[in-house]
Amino acid sequence: MGKKEKKEDKIKKILLLGLDNAGKSSIYLMLSKNANLLSYCSLHPTQGLDIKTLDDAGDSYSIWDFGGQAEYRAQYLEKMQEHLTGVDKIIYVIDVQDVSRYGESLAYLQDITNYIKQEKQNFVFSIFLHKFDKNLDGNAQFRDEAIKENLVDKIDEILGDVYHEIFKTTIFTLFQKTKMV
Repeated sequence: MGKKEKKEDKIKKILLLGLDNAGKSSIYLMLSKNANLLSYCSLHPTQGLDIKTLDDAGDSYSIWDFGGQAEYRAQYLEKMQEHLTGVDKIIYVIDVQDVSRYGESLAYLQDITNYIKQEKQNFVFSIFLHKFDKNLDGNAQFRDEAIKENLVDKIDEILGDVYHEIFKTTIFTLFQKTKMV
């Protein structure tokens, strides 16, 4: 008999959504395991939609990085059905340090969720509370209780029965020093 034919793997589609300056492009670099500090320093705001491919351990991903400026967000919502076709996961990024924009970010998440529920679709959401850097540890507004009250509880309310997970993220996990023995 002939060789066993390899089943063609499906490329998994992931949407990266959130406000401008939330850190979506740095999340992509983290997913690609890019530990080159210069790559992070040279990031510019994504203009419109940037689609990138990522291969990791035999799996392929199509990462759709949506620029988060207000003018683009309105366009994405108008064409949401096109963007959601074939999606495996949505990563929604919130800049945890930009407290003044929590309301705006949660409103955008609500708009996305309303559309998904209206269309009777369901997706796995990962919410990244990004830029949760070590220097925030001593600040009362970033303690777990405050984050739960100001973000987590509101995210849970917005997403309701939509399956979601919430993570604290920071790019600094890629650059931690390890003591050599």
